Amino acid sequence: MSVQPALLAHDLVRTLGTRRVLDGVSLTASPGHRIGLIGENGVGKSTLLGLLAGVDQPDSGSVVRPADLGHLHQEMPYDAASTIADVLDDALREARDDLARLDHLAERLADTPESHPDHTGLLQEYGRQLEQAQERDSWDADRRAAIVLGGLGLGEVPHGRTLGSLSGGQRGRLALAALLLRRPTALLLDEPTNHLDDGAAAFLEEQVRGLPGVVVVASHDRAFLDAVCTDLIDLDPAPEGPVRYGGNYSAYLTEKQAERERWERRYAEEQEELAALRHSAGVTAHRVAPDRGPRDNEKMGYGHRSGRVQSQVSRRVRNAARRLGERERTQVAEPPQPLRLRYPVRADEPVEGTLVSLRDVRVPGRLAVRRVDVAAAERLLVTGDNGAGKSTLLAVLAGRLGSDGEVRRRPGLTVGLLRQDTVFDRPERTVRETYEGSLGAERAEAVPLSTLGLLHEADLDKPVGHLSVGQRRRLALALLVARPPQLLLLDEPTNHLSPRLCDELEEALGTGPGAIVLASHDRWLRKRWPGRELRLTSDAS
Repeated sequence: MSVQPALLAHDLVRTLGTRRVLDGVSLTASPGHRIGLIGENGVGKSTLLGLLAGVDQPDSGSVVRPADLGHLHQEMPYDAASTIADVLDDALREARDDLARLDHLAERLADTPESHPDHTGLLQEYGRQLEQAQERDSWDADRRAAIVLGGLGLGEVPHGRTLGSLSGGQRGRLALAALLLRRPTALLLDEPTNHLDDGAAAFLEEQVRGLPGVVVVASHDRAFLDAVCTDLIDLDPAPEGPVRYGGNYSAYLTEKQAERERWERRYAEEQEELAALRHSAGVTAHRVAPDRGPRDNEKMGYGHRSGRVQSQVSRRVRNAARRLGERERTQVAEPPQPLRLRYPVRADEPVEGTLVSLRDVRVPGRLAVRRVDVAAAERLLVTGDNGAGKSTLLAVLAGRLGSDGEVRRRPGLTVGLLRQDTVFDRPERTVRETYEGSLGAERAEAVPLSTLGLLHEADLDKPVGHLSVGQRRRLALALLVARPPQLLLLDEPTNHLSPRLCDELEEALGTGPGAIVLASHDRWLRKRWPGRELRLTSDAS
């Protein structure tokens, strides 16, 4: 078998605008290693993948990559006029070329006597081609295509459909299927599970674990990271820069918490030491001030000892000042405060009883539910496969979509809905301007955006159009929780959020005011959900 090449990056620096996104990042990804990239939105995960893939160039540093590299973008990389068949043909082209090349070499070998000078060379070339075909599993390519499409929920979609006629989720899954069929020696994945249901996500995990080459994945899917990764690289700020951890997400969580505690303890101890040095230098200097006379208990022998004492204390002052200067130059940076979602206090009185009741509600082709009741302080998790109607149910509960059947809402009910697609009408406005414009100056002042723990202070004066997808989602969530509704509806709230913020969001949802109905395919969240669960099935007609 041929030796699989590694993916190597050395001292990568990348500046976007005025911000240095990556500062000296190095990475070694050997075959068989599946590396997850972890960190808050904006720390450079997608930027690093782009540099590794060669679709972007670093300001300095270098990348050595295998020639056969596959890169899954967050956007579909194929033309909208192409068909599914076109995408599959392109994905299977190398496998089919392998078989055609083997057939050609076999014919040449059959026509070339063993005594011919070309026979040895042809035999060696046939061996190399055979080994490559075996590595790519080329003989089984068409059967694998059917398995991969079925596993990703595309088995029943006609191959003649154009990509423009597919949903965004279907296009993303098709791009993923094409890469899995190619089986590149290095695979770079950017949020591969965003549009996958449980079955498709489990199928992807199995496929990725079976790849013999390099895998580097940027993902917020904690369950996927836990099931797939052999290593994790944390791009969040740390004293020594990005840190690589061995193991999956569970192991990372344990070590990350211990590391944060060590950093905080080291910083606190050093600040105590600095405070003591400052105090020592200041107090001692005061005691040896040139015009200070002797204290009552010092008058006996003051003149005899004053010169010697003054010299000793002056030396201590200089030593303390020197140690203080050294410690201040080398002190540990203060650990940055993690983003933590915080609910403001609701101004209105809490309500009791049932907020919304649905009876025999149908949206043809999209949703069919017999009975749903949402009580005050309810925590309801809505689950189901893609197409089961989770987003449709939230729109009906919000009163934004008409339906057949009976829908009853409490009079005066306030409702907030976080959609999956976050779009702002004025992308040129800053985050701060958008927040104040949406809430009004009085409410924005009463609940400052910085106090909600969803966006960093440094991001508040950025134009909304320059934010990442995850940052826009955070801003949309901030607009909802700044004036907490009696019923909060969240559609896939953990999509595009960092794992740590997902953990914080889950914790905050347990204590937030009002009722919360959450639709999610997040397996990590669902496993820990403390409330009721409603599972929808895809049988609406």
